Amino acid sequence: MHLAFLRDYHEALVIALARTRPTIERGTVAEITSLTPQAVSKVLTRLLDDGVIATAGVRRAALGKPAAVYRLVPESRWAIGAHVTRRALRLVLTDLAGTVHASATTALPADFTPDDLLGRLDSGVTAMIREHRLDDDGPRPLIGVGIGMVGPLDQATGTVRDAHRLRHWHDIPLAELAGQRLGRPVLVDKDVTAAVTAEAWRRDAGFRDAALIMVESGVGAGLWLNGAAHRGTHTNAGEFGHTVIQLDGPACACGRRGCLEAVHDRAADPAAAAAILGVGVVNLLQTLDLGHIVLAGADLLRHGEIYRQVVEDAVRTQVPRADWLTAEVTLTGLGTDVIAAGAAIQVLNLRYGLPDPVGLRLP
Repeated sequence: MHLAFLRDYHEALVIALARTRPTIERGTVAEITSLTPQAVSKVLTRLLDDGVIATAGVRRAALGKPAAVYRLVPESRWAIGAHVTRRALRLVLTDLAGTVHASATTALPADFTPDDLLGRLDSGVTAMIREHRLDDDGPRPLIGVGIGMVGPLDQATGTVRDAHRLRHWHDIPLAELAGQRLGRPVLVDKDVTAAVTAEAWRRDAGFRDAALIMVESGVGAGLWLNGAAHRGTHTNAGEFGHTVIQLDGPACACGRRGCLEAVHDRAADPAAAAAILGVGVVNLLQTLDLGHIVLAGADLLRHGEIYRQVVEDAVRTQVPRADWLTAEVTLTGLGTDVIAAGAAIQVLNLRYGLPDPVGLRLP
């Protein structure tokens, strides 16, 4: 077991490097990962045999022997990601590099049930597999399906506990039900955690302490702390919209009063809504000392530049010593695909990435 873990860990180190660079070579991999040249050679051989990497010529130095050069083969592995909103189901297809190759959106009935979702998920995944000629063991293997779902949920078991504003979603074992319906591995995570995972894959190692703020039929935050997704003791971290900012404020769907989400939703216009969100973001920065804030969600992106400017101004003017406690504020680069792409990336990461801090594994 220990040797198998080391083998997988070493392969994940090399794949992560190949994913972020056009080409790699043995000496560079050994230097960056601290693996021995012999260990790197063994890993490269295994990945070549699996078709995950391919040779890309040689590099001829002024001195010494030519060095073999390798590249990632993104199309060697695929995953489908699903984003479940309170209104629709969005599916995307990503390769091993996390690039989105296709997307499709299907409306969900008002107050939809688990059966409603499973039926549309099954037909959508089946259509995507057929259209893109994916398979389980052939040249275009599909590793699994990831689902980014409205919370609260227990990610460790794939169980939706009590999704806010969804009446039929009390203790629903979505991962188990979807796996049985699709006949393949399924991973379920909170929508915002999937989204911040997608952002992290697209950035360099400096993206270590960050939050993705989602405004889409609700408000939530995906947390990326110390270089990994943070899910909390019960894997339900990120209920940012249900932090109270006004003690005598309006009633919220969660049962409390004055939650950020409830106050935000009653704002008079986008600028006022962004100002309310900015207050919450500053609270988050004061609590966690983050370096990056990414803004996302279909509702937010309709007024993306307004939100970015207002939240950036709040960070600059409301955080004490903002000259020192700096935080970058950006809009997501993946648009409305960010959650579905992140759900697919999580599936790929569990098979071909570094070990998950909470020990998650695909079925």
